[in-house]
Amino acid sequence: MQPTRRQTLGLALGTAGLALPARAAVPGPGGDCSAPGLPWKTGVEGQRKADLGDGRYVNPVLAGDRPDPNVLKDGDDYYATFSSFQYYPGIPIWHSRDLVNWTPLTTALRTNIGVVWALDIAKHDGRYFIYIPALDPEDSSRPLKTWVIHADDMRGPWSEPIDMKLDGFIDPGHAVGEDGKRYLFFNGGRRVRISDDGLSAAGPAEQVYNGWPIPEDWIIEGFALEGPKLLRKDGWFYMFSGQGGTAGPPTSHMVVVARSRSIHGPWENCPSNPIVRTESAAEPWWSRGHATPVQGPAGDWWLVYHGYENGFRTLGRQMLLEPMEWTADGWPRALGGDLSRPLAKPKGAQPGPHGVALSGFGADMFRTRLAFFSPRPGYSDRAQLKSGALRLAGQGKGPADASPLLFVAGDRSYEVTVEVEIQGDAQAGLLLFYNEKLFCGLGLSDGKLHAYRLGQEERWPPGGPASVRRMYMRVRNDENIATFFYSHDGVRWTKERSFEISGYNHNMADGFLSLRPAIYAAGTGSAIFRSLVYRATGAAG
Repeated sequence: MQPTRRQTLGLALGTAGLALPARAAVPGPGGDCSAPGLPWKTGVEGQRKADLGDGRYVNPVLAGDRPDPNVLKDGDDYYATFSSFQYYPGIPIWHSRDLVNWTPLTTALRTNIGVVWALDIAKHDGRYFIYIPALDPEDSSRPLKTWVIHADDMRGPWSEPIDMKLDGFIDPGHAVGEDGKRYLFFNGGRRVRISDDGLSAAGPAEQVYNGWPIPEDWIIEGFALEGPKLLRKDGWFYMFSGQGGTAGPPTSHMVVVARSRSIHGPWENCPSNPIVRTESAAEPWWSRGHATPVQGPAGDWWLVYHGYENGFRTLGRQMLLEPMEWTADGWPRALGGDLSRPLAKPKGAQPGPHGVALSGFGADMFRTRLAFFSPRPGYSDRAQLKSGALRLAGQGKGPADASPLLFVAGDRSYEVTVEVEIQGDAQAGLLLFYNEKLFCGLGLSDGKLHAYRLGQEERWPPGGPASVRRMYMRVRNDENIATFFYSHDGVRWTKERSFEISGYNHNMADGFLSLRPAIYAAGTGSAIFRSLVYRATGAAG
């Protein structure tokens, strides 16, 4: 990693005393919403909420793009982390007391180390560790490295990333052997002993597990043995792994389990493998896998994993919760079926708050909401907050290379409105953004309104002329039909055009990402964004 690529999100972005703008009221029902066969409660800004308030919950427990979730139980607290891929600040950490209601705590990674894949969080000798595989496309000699960050408190501060000198691995899983030594398990059934302080390799890579043999006639994306999560219980070491591929056909991903009396093996496959799998495209959740076993507040057991919502791959892989039990012969058994019905909540803890407000430009927005996409050096210096408005310096020539600011939306239908003002030679606007090659939306420059579809500026018909440098923009995403509007006063709106966006997903564009609302500023000037308002719409948002 070259020093010029290391950048830290400065605390200046969190300037104290900044006022949030008034938020628009959220219309719609205040209690139960309905979608086919499933009741949801509405939470912040009408967003869907898993907790039904009657002792039951309905998946997802954390809606929107929460890929490769792994959960750490720490006393009465639960902490969840997720892959952050090309978004910075990276590695969001969420907190819960009951595994159903979650709130954001912080982002642990401020330094750009590349594309962050599935990681692992651990606590050892009173200290917290996050093990991070990252792809650095600028380093041809060592493109895939394993990093570690550590902290005394989950809220941070987290250390700068430390290169563990472990190359070519993904999906680390931390474990402590019967001899007290520490290990990382990786994809492909490989294992490496690490130092007692957890910060470097202390032995060679060893092949210790070959996975579960998937039947030849199963429709999967690939063998893809990955995501090992280790649990020590009742004299056994259990390894929970993902197989089958994380996307592709709906029936690809699955959860398999193996166990051993020793950290050194041999590993015996569960006779009931896979314990979780989507068996039909008719199920509500596709590609279910990458599970972490976790004990609930009352001592019962649960699986936390991800899956795509049927028909809504655009939302990314969402966090799911399924009850499990231990059989008389010591194997785990999942109890939630296809997750098509409400389930009893974990007992033993009081529900807490859930979700995060997505409206406004607040002092903590980089800790809880907004992230830059594929940032260049100095990305943290581009944004300035003042009196509830965001000034964003331009970068690149248009949305593709502007490193937009994005946030996770977890509702099937929603609306985003923002006021955009351009300054100097700038172009700025509102997008639904998957990556630099796949996005749609509107942009404003001096004298012109730009329209984008499939990552390119529309020519038939093109965007029209614009006589102003300040404009309101709105996108209404109605179950993968996106309609963009503009207004000069925020009251009278003109419909610009609509797009069908269900194909804006990983299976079409790769990258393991999701389609996210975004704002951008390009060119040599800057843009000021005001009055950002998010509201969920339709049934269950």
